[in-house]
Amino acid sequence: MEVRARLRYAPGSAQKMRLVADLIRGKGVQDAVNLLTVTNKVAARHVQKCLKSAIANAENREDHVDVDRLFVKEVFVDGGPMMKRVRPAPMGRAFRVLKRYSHITIKLDTRKGDGKGK
Repeated sequence: MEVRARLRYAPGSAQKMRLVADLIRGKGVQDAVNLLTVTNKVAARHVQKCLKSAIANAENREDHVDVDRLFVKEVFVDGGPMMKRVRPAPMGRAFRVLKRYSHITIKLDTRKGDGKGK
């Protein structure tokens, strides 16, 4: 059973989100949640929010799902839109500031066997 969750328009650049997303790829769900809890990056909160949503989707989809057997099958981060702002600069000039957004997608699947390993 494969379930998916998407968090769209998460504030932060896709490059910074991918650093955190790479940490949980292929891990068990409980290990991934624990890892994101102790990760000292702002992006970890957004990835954890999306992961918990995927877990809730799995529980809601089937009544007898075993959360211990779920693992992160696929996680990827795409760039979203950019808000363009202007910052004052010396001598009457202006610098452009890009406020970036990201789209996070997490796919979970169930492991075959006892749920341990990998």
